[in-house]
Amino acid sequence: MPTALEPFAATSPSERIETLDVVRGFALHGILLMNILVFGLPFRAYTDPTVDGAVGGLDFGVYFTVELFAEGTMRALFSMLFGAGVVLLTGGAKPKPAGIYYRRQLLLLAFGLFNAFALLWMGDILVLYALAGLLLYFVRDWSPKRLFVLAAVLFGYLATFYTVMFLVLAYLPEQAQGLQARLDAGAALSAAEQEILAVWAELEASFRPPPDMLAREALKFQGGYLESFRANALDVLGLYAAFPLFHIWDALACMVLGMALYKTGVLRGTRSPRFFVGLAVAGFAVGLAVNGFELAMKTGSDFALRWVSGASTITYDIGRVGMAAGFLGLIALACVRGWFAPVRRALAAVGRMALTNYLLQSVIGLIVFHAGGFALWNELPRHQLYLVVCGEWIALTVLSVWWLRRFRFGPMEWLWRALTYGRMQPMRAR
Repeated sequence: MPTALEPFAATSPSERIETLDVVRGFALHGILLMNILVFGLPFRAYTDPTVDGAVGGLDFGVYFTVELFAEGTMRALFSMLFGAGVVLLTGGAKPKPAGIYYRRQLLLLAFGLFNAFALLWMGDILVLYALAGLLLYFVRDWSPKRLFVLAAVLFGYLATFYTVMFLVLAYLPEQAQGLQARLDAGAALSAAEQEILAVWAELEASFRPPPDMLAREALKFQGGYLESFRANALDVLGLYAAFPLFHIWDALACMVLGMALYKTGVLRGTRSPRFFVGLAVAGFAVGLAVNGFELAMKTGSDFALRWVSGASTITYDIGRVGMAAGFLGLIALACVRGWFAPVRRALAAVGRMALTNYLLQSVIGLIVFHAGGFALWNELPRHQLYLVVCGEWIALTVLSVWWLRRFRFGPMEWLWRALTYGRMQPMRAR
């Protein structure tokens, strides 16, 4: 049966859950809408369009559209699918033993470390998913009700985190500015006031990097491989340091929700067409309303840091989960009704080779943007980056369809399976 990133067991097309494959392929393509910004522009452009000047014209239109429909949405879908995969792997008539499960997760961790360090992709999610998956095993047998409650608790923590960050970024800069003015005038500051300045200096360096950090970021794309490796490794390790505070819970909240949605038949596509119509309508209504509100706040505040920091929008999870539910309902409805069969088959092929295709996105990113390839990092305006996205979509879709007509697994899916079971696996399609 299929998991979130690969078909762990070899199944015939008639035995596969089409909805999972199609949604996975859709989410994998959709993730590139956001990741291309990290490949092609300075990192802060991911959340702040003022970094690359995308505040007007066609670039702003692209920013607005992607933020409205895709930012956070595709990551939420992918995380939900990973949670569903855990249920598939550990449940059913023949659940895999804990040793197989944990070996699989540790192999995923190894793939992620290779992607993050060797392929220079600091936006890698495989490491995060591998670590989160280690925790999900303990709730694999929970009822849907308990899983929904746990997801709500995790989302509650995230909302609290966003609220604190919003308040800090709303009031701390002005307070720090006043303290700095007093210090420049020769006034003595208390220990508490000095701590406020130190905290703000650290936060400001994260959200508005100083010249030395910007130079190091450029080196990740414009230096030789070893120079880029060292510069990238520092950023990746810094990102890992934030996992326990934020990133792990961001992933787990949607994964647990995905486990519950699978157990209630939503992600299996077994609910009624009427249910999926309602899910799509309600999801898009909530998601578009919330995301539209957030965009209004960003533009209305002239992209103030509290709105574009990437970690301080209080309504963030409501918007992204709403949009994810909308797309899930729409895709499941298409599967149930049999609509757009060629498109569904193409997306399902992409989804069945999700691990291979995800790593290929990193390889293509290196070729297109690094100095060792076409050296296009920070050379293309935002709207032109999406021409690269369209090219990748076409190439990866054609490759996936072609490959799966001949083989049972994608190459990386085959390797993952073979290493997990410790033996060679049949590769040729029957």
